[in-house]
Amino acid sequence: MTDVANRFTENQEQLVFNVPPTFATIEAERRHRKERLAGALRIFGKLGFSEGVAGHITARDPELLDHFWVNPFGMNFRHIRVSDLILVNHEGQVVEGKRPVNRAAFVIHAAVHAARPDVIAAAHAHSVYGKAFSSLGRELDPITQDACIFFEDHVLVTEGGGRIVLDEESGRILAKGLGDKKAAIHQNHGLFTVGQTVDEAAWWFITMERTCQAQLLAEAAGTPKLVNADDARYTCEQTGYPLAGWFSFQPLWDDIVKTDPELFD
Repeated sequence: MTDVANRFTENQEQLVFNVPPTFATIEAERRHRKERLAGALRIFGKLGFSEGVAGHITARDPELLDHFWVNPFGMNFRHIRVSDLILVNHEGQVVEGKRPVNRAAFVIHAAVHAARPDVIAAAHAHSVYGKAFSSLGRELDPITQDACIFFEDHVLVTEGGGRIVLDEESGRILAKGLGDKKAAIHQNHGLFTVGQTVDEAAWWFITMERTCQAQLLAEAAGTPKLVNADDARYTCEQTGYPLAGWFSFQPLWDDIVKTDPELFD
């Protein structure tokens, strides 16, 4: 083996890759999920996804599996700290915390968490491009590599999007429409994404919002050329799996930790 080959082999053995952490205790895992949740909410605020009191991200509790942590009703995304998060059960009762829960957050997220045991986190916000694209009543096209992340792995849910989601049946309809996919476009409402980690669910939402923006821009300028189905499917397999979503979120996490250290309070 040449000297160059030897150095390459040694370098590969020394490379450090981020991977999702493991936990020795339930308490440590709970703390981690809450930290990521507070950070993801601040990132959503930083990216302009907040609109009044609308929007929520949830994280299933690692011990109480029919409970989830969520941002309190009426609090700015950019100000969320770990200590502000509230714990809600699937009956909509605030179990821990002193602030109220957004009724829509309970209705939608409780239904999804109940229907999908694999889902640890779910994200929804009234982001501008997601709202605009949802009004078209169609799924995203594979017009870019990033768009291919959602190829055959997102759905359009047409029922109930124009009516504010406050009743439990509306939540069940959205959960049923989502099925086993990682994302849904709720017609006349916006985007909804899920993941096996807070990081993953948040990243799918962020990149889906930007994908909606890209398609709206492309179609305003002309007729986009589609990636063929085989290439789109291959790209989705390479970039659209849970660990890839988690990993893509890490640069945003590193940034918010540096700019907003008070999120850990």
